[in-house]
Amino acid sequence: MKRYALLFGVFVFVSAGLLHDPMFAQEKKKGAKKMPSQEEMMKRWQEFMTPGDSHKKLEAMVGSWDAEVKTWMSGPGSEPAVSKGSSEHTMIMGGRFLLQEYTGEMMGQPMTGIGYTGYDNFKKKYVAFWMDNMSTSMSTMEGTLDKDGTTITTWGKMDEPMTGEKGKKVKYVTRIIDKDKLVFEVYDVMSWGEKQPIMQITYTRKKS
Repeated sequence: MKRYALLFGVFVFVSAGLLHDPMFAQEKKKGAKKMPSQEEMMKRWQEFMTPGDSHKKLEAMVGSWDAEVKTWMSGPGSEPAVSKGSSEHTMIMGGRFLLQEYTGEMMGQPMTGIGYTGYDNFKKKYVAFWMDNMSTSMSTMEGTLDKDGTTITTWGKMDEPMTGEKGKKVKYVTRIIDKDKLVFEVYDVMSWGEKQPIMQITYTRKKS
């Protein structure tokens, strides 16, 4: 926190210096956008960095979970491959991000994965990041929460090394069924559309 405060202080100091620089003043006369005051910049930064109600929605997913994974390797309608796993979900960075640490198997091989989900106050969108040992790529996505406050729908792009396809449009849906059940789904939109997922993970809260 101190590091960010220091960096922001430097930014404000430099910006204040520019406001009084003759060359900057000349550029301003040419139609450059007016800079906000130091007080306004500080207010905006405070609003941007402070977690709110949108971040609290993620708290429903905190806990220890058993996972059942269904993967439709040949597309919707085919027989799914089923595997098991477990996942630990914790809030980090002062309630700003949900950390997911997953262990299980995929196609008969051990699988570990790490994911982060948060809410970007500036973009007004949920943002997420995922990486695992089944790939050397990193997945990023962003989207919104529905009006009922139970479903987060995000969008991203995926490369498919097995077919050579790049930048495939993918939809990710996280549904909070109740306090003890979550469902996460992946839709390969370009290949199979949005009606049936190609992967579905059902999380059941572990009993204490």
